[in-house]
Amino acid sequence: MAKTALVIIDMLNTYEHDDADRLTPSVARALPAVVNLLEQARDRRIPVIYANDNFGKWRSHLGEILEAALAGPHADLVEPVRPDEDSYFIVKARHSVFYETPLAYLLRTLDVDHLVLCGQVTEQCVLYSALDAHIRRLSITVARDAVAHIHEDLADAALRMMEVNMSARVVPAADALR
Repeated sequence: MAKTALVIIDMLNTYEHDDADRLTPSVARALPAVVNLLEQARDRRIPVIYANDNFGKWRSHLGEILEAALAGPHADLVEPVRPDEDSYFIVKARHSVFYETPLAYLLRTLDVDHLVLCGQVTEQCVLYSALDAHIRRLSITVARDAVAHIHEDLADAALRMMEVNMSARVVPAADALR
């Protein structure tokens, strides 16, 4: 039986970047589904792993990234998904949650072979993370209503690519942890 982890991608965000105005409405729509997944995972003791950009601050850590996000203009999009003391946290610098991070090692340590992906941005970080998971022979589920996009057409294409090319289950968040 597969052991699952929930991976929350880039949800601790200051939203002080060029495409934030295009992204935040999509994040607001996805947020209830992300919160639902997070609550389900915590209730079922499924490992929750936050993989988050460091925004180029190489001495950053969870506390600093969370503090900056909560002080940003869209703290309402961050507070509901705040990590708890049982959450894992990985700093990433590029699009994939795997690229030069300790995630693969953590997953082996936890004996995880199935990832449920949610967060942002569907057509970038979620897509590249799914590809890297697929290459590592991990099974993938993407909660389609718990991912946010900048470009809707590219997000739709990315979800289709994950489903067709990476054998990802693309399902509503309500079914993602089943």
